[in-house]
Amino acid sequence: MLVPHDEILCHQMATTFDHVGQSDLRWVERIVMYGFDISGDVNVMTGMARYPNRNVTDAYAMVTRKDGTAHVARMSTELQPESAGALGVYQIGPFTYEIEEPLRAVRVRLAPNESGISLDLRLRGRFDAYEQTPAFHRSRGRVLEDARRFYQNGVVEGFVSIGDERIEIDSRKWWFGRDHSWGVRHGGGGGSISEGPERQPTEIPDGVLYYMGIFEFDDQLVHFAQREDSAGRRTQFEGELLYPSDTQRAPGRLIDVEHDLTFRDDLRVVSGGSFSIIRDDRSRSRIEVKPLTDFWPGIAGYDDYRGYASGYWRGTDFIDSFTVNTLDIDEIRPASMLSETLCEVRMDGKVGHGLVEMVFLGAYPRYGYTGW
Repeated sequence: MLVPHDEILCHQMATTFDHVGQSDLRWVERIVMYGFDISGDVNVMTGMARYPNRNVTDAYAMVTRKDGTAHVARMSTELQPESAGALGVYQIGPFTYEIEEPLRAVRVRLAPNESGISLDLRLRGRFDAYEQTPAFHRSRGRVLEDARRFYQNGVVEGFVSIGDERIEIDSRKWWFGRDHSWGVRHGGGGGSISEGPERQPTEIPDGVLYYMGIFEFDDQLVHFAQREDSAGRRTQFEGELLYPSDTQRAPGRLIDVEHDLTFRDDLRVVSGGSFSIIRDDRSRSRIEVKPLTDFWPGIAGYDDYRGYASGYWRGTDFIDSFTVNTLDIDEIRPASMLSETLCEVRMDGKVGHGLVEMVFLGAYPRYGYTGW
């Protein structure tokens, strides 16, 4: 079936844009935008996803305050017939995502709605968009993950409203980024939605540690991500150094990252410590991490939370909303597999801000964890 995007000259298969080249129900394309007031008073996560083999597209917005209160709105509708209007504009109920300038500027809006949450955020890249190292993993012959993504950090402007409170964005005091991923996903974000009770259970490793750091300083952006098994053996790595776009300076590469972290007593969430980055010229820098605030993608749809997860079919006009006390461990534990910690960071005498994303499960003796 023809859709608006069939107008553009970028087909790579002898078919239309209404479906992808495989039938895996986990295939998803996802947009995420996230950031925070560097005082730690408020943080925002919002985005959307499209599941072509489920005929589902959904979106969410989550605003978390320093006192731990998270305000969440989640929306879902059918993907076909195509709900987009102009090319590069996507709409799910009151949520709209618009590509204003490819690889440079995007805008997300949540119109006033029954949830009481609304926002209008425009993000313009201060750094060029950059690609993730491809993620491809199999288990007993089955593809667990075959996905790509790109990231970008930049300057955000706009506002967030919660009920009668309107929070104006001061671009000088906010850290903001985005990512865009596509392919077969494993884990949070709809990748592990049940495909039926007769499928063989996945293998359970002794332990896994995945972490990502995105740290922005005035003169550069440091990005790395690594996956390790319970013995600390690396199973995937990526690392980049980027410089503001207006400098036209070529990006650099990291070849390794070492970590020396501490964790909360109640959850495996980073509470401090440091990362040491090793550049391709073998020079080193130590990045000290001071957590300011956390947010939990699981409650917005990355996990099954209160009967809903991203990718679930919920009809053509689903919307729900709620508030959660994220300081209540019983509330957060069901959605705690993936944590996002927003931080102040220090490197080579410079102060910056950024994000530590983490999945930490099972045994990891170095940090004192002996099992699940």
